[in-house]
Amino acid sequence: MVKRFLLGSVAVTAALAAAVVACAPQTGREAKAEEKQAVSASARPPAEESGLGAYLAGRFAQAHGDTRAASDYYVAAARHDRENQDLQQRAFTLVLAEGRLEEAVPMAERLLAIDEDAALPSIMMGVRDGRDGRYAEAEKHFAVLPQKGINGFLGPLLKAWALAGQGKFDDALKMLAPRTDTAGFAPIFDFHAALIADLAGRTDMAAEHFKASLAAQTSVRTVEAAGAFYQRNGHMDDAAALYQRYHADHFDRTLLDGRRQLALGAGMARTVDSAATGLAEAMFDTASLVRQGNAHDLAMVFTRLALAARPDFPVARLLLADILAQQRRFTESNAIYRAIDPNTQPGRFARLRLAVNFDAAGEDEAAIKELRELSAEWADGTDSLLTLGDILRRHKRFPEAAEAYDQALARIEAPNDARHWSLYYARGIALERSRQWARAEKDFLAALHLSPDQPDVLNYLGYTWVDQGINLEQGRKMIARAAELRPKDGAIIDSLGWALYRMGEYQVAVKQLERAAELKPEDPTINEHLGDALWQVGRVAEARYQWQRAMTLDPEPEQIEPLKYKIATGQLPSQPGQ
Repeated sequence: MVKRFLLGSVAVTAALAAAVVACAPQTGREAKAEEKQAVSASARPPAEESGLGAYLAGRFAQAHGDTRAASDYYVAAARHDRENQDLQQRAFTLVLAEGRLEEAVPMAERLLAIDEDAALPSIMMGVRDGRDGRYAEAEKHFAVLPQKGINGFLGPLLKAWALAGQGKFDDALKMLAPRTDTAGFAPIFDFHAALIADLAGRTDMAAEHFKASLAAQTSVRTVEAAGAFYQRNGHMDDAAALYQRYHADHFDRTLLDGRRQLALGAGMARTVDSAATGLAEAMFDTASLVRQGNAHDLAMVFTRLALAARPDFPVARLLLADILAQQRRFTESNAIYRAIDPNTQPGRFARLRLAVNFDAAGEDEAAIKELRELSAEWADGTDSLLTLGDILRRHKRFPEAAEAYDQALARIEAPNDARHWSLYYARGIALERSRQWARAEKDFLAALHLSPDQPDVLNYLGYTWVDQGINLEQGRKMIARAAELRPKDGAIIDSLGWALYRMGEYQVAVKQLERAAELKPEDPTINEHLGDALWQVGRVAEARYQWQRAMTLDPEPEQIEPLKYKIATGQLPSQPGQ
């Protein structure tokens, strides 16, 4: 029996996502990884590289997400064509994305000499001035930003902090007053207004702005800043209620643990203690926003600027490390993770992401070791155990994965909360693949109890019943419901076809399995199932073709011998589908 359903991550490391930061590195296919590594290996272009060659190499590197190589190639191309403003802008942007701030300064000055209103060079020079305490100069740079696109969001934030740095708090707060054109950004504007009011000592005003921001969202940064504000001002009940609200939505405590925060009492520092760190906060929020829109180069630029204004900014470091990991630059990413104090909340998250990097780089034993150590050190947490279970399951170490999920469930205060359906589902898969069906079935039923219309669970349990030849009608109904919910999911449509097959409805099964093969042509199980159904309706030549195709698609070990038999004999084994 072959299972090929969702084996994605169940680990709830979404705290950073709640801070508008994506968590999981996207490793991509091996071929793409090799292309990226090939580009990186030649990141420094030779001096004799032609302008056109360097430009084309830069385009290639950038298309494959390698900003390090792309920046070097574009700089080389820009040396050949100093009058090409677009090329100069690209080179500047990517140099900035790589954090080469001092190298970017003369490039920014050259661009501003061509166009004094150039947005990104103005932002960089303004952040540099603000970092160094020259807030009036920073304000001048920010004043030229256009009131559209991302600058319509970022401009008011930067101007407000430049004004705050000059002590012009009334003017700063006016910059963040509600406007029709920025209504969609109101929660972030309220958040920054709260930070500025707090910095100015206007406690009541800060409280009102925090309240308005929290009414719309509870990102980890907003909760952290507001909670520190409440504690510092002696409002422990408000802080406790806020943390409770946050944990009701985010049951993991990876980046923020309200219990640890409350234990610090009133001795909480301001989250933003100067206009310079306020500028860093604005850059981080912008990086997070554009990252959501998959503008990874710009996200890297704004993250670098956040760190230029505040080098010890932990969540900005986490974001930068995550972007680097997405580019498969694991050595650089890991160095950033390791530099964060491991005894802090961000440091704990960094160790978790370090383990994910190890696994993505093929160092699964190092990943497992890191996660086992982390789960032992943070005995009240579940995130490391969930991630450990996911990694073990991905590597088909199913008994160990089930044990990790057992430990995670034992630590959860309210295991019957609806949010935990995915944990029961993940453990159910691990148990089923470990041939512990009785426990697995209970977990799938528990997951359905917590989330009755969850397509993945309906599909997995329904398919398993059908494949075992039990509860056929109930299993088919479950799969049919999953197919209604996800009509373009090839694995689910395959399950529906296979249920029909096992119930002897071969003609209808062929139609569903042909559709599944169209939706997911690279799946060996779907192609094998289609071959079996075709054989049952007398289309033997087509059946043999599908079996041969399944053999070329990296089938599971237990599929290989049955497939060889079918191909060699043109017949099904005595137990169809086994």
